[in-house]
Amino acid sequence: MRNVAKATNNKDKLIDTKELFREYKETKDRDIRNRLIENYMYIVDILSKKFINKGIEYEDIYQVGSLGLIYAIDRFDVEKGYEFSSFATPTIVGEIKKYFRDKGWAIRVPRRIQELSKKVNKAKVELQQRNQKVPKVIDIAAYLGCSEEEVLEAMEASQGYNTKSLDITYDNDGDDKQVKLIDLMGDEDKNFSKIDNEDFLNKFMKTLDEVQIKIMKDRFFENKTQSELAKELNVSQMTISRIEKKIVMKLRQEYEKI
Repeated sequence: MRNVAKATNNKDKLIDTKELFREYKETKDRDIRNRLIENYMYIVDILSKKFINKGIEYEDIYQVGSLGLIYAIDRFDVEKGYEFSSFATPTIVGEIKKYFRDKGWAIRVPRRIQELSKKVNKAKVELQQRNQKVPKVIDIAAYLGCSEEEVLEAMEASQGYNTKSLDITYDNDGDDKQVKLIDLMGDEDKNFSKIDNEDFLNKFMKTLDEVQIKIMKDRFFENKTQSELAKELNVSQMTISRIEKKIVMKLRQEYEKI
């Protein structure tokens, strides 16, 4: 008897929900939509939990999923005979995945580079499985039909995804006290403070080309940002970053010869 009563209640609830959808479609009454949202928030909760521990807080995922639920309610046509849960699930999941794609990058990266980064990661796996060795940049570029410069840019950009807070704590082995990530990071190389010899810098500058000289002067002496330099030179920020790294590496090598 209990099972019969429960089945009857579920059937009545289903009928009531369908009537609510019909009424909302005709009137667009916000109170009715709110009732429908309350009825189906459990779907958002279930789907949001599938995306936790992926670098974005559950509350943010849940909020985006709730928007997806609202979109699904607005588009749902009860007369087509679909179950609402089946209709709403891909809409909610789609909004969550879109949010991860757009907001998961800690450093704002153009969509073109984000998409290329995914292709590069996939190509690396496929080429390694095929050739049984780690592919080189030139191999990935040939596989994807793009330039090595684009592959390098995508690989560097991927480092801007899901960065960690400097306040995150770790257990300290042999000690009950926890330490923060910022405490584990290396200090600035103190040897650079000794590079104040004008003769050394002048000689070093002669080993650089015109673009490298400009980047060195503007970055290290004028405190310009990489973005500002990228605009001035009409190149990507990643290109400025790579050139800057080469300059620093070369500077270290020259200094070690002293």
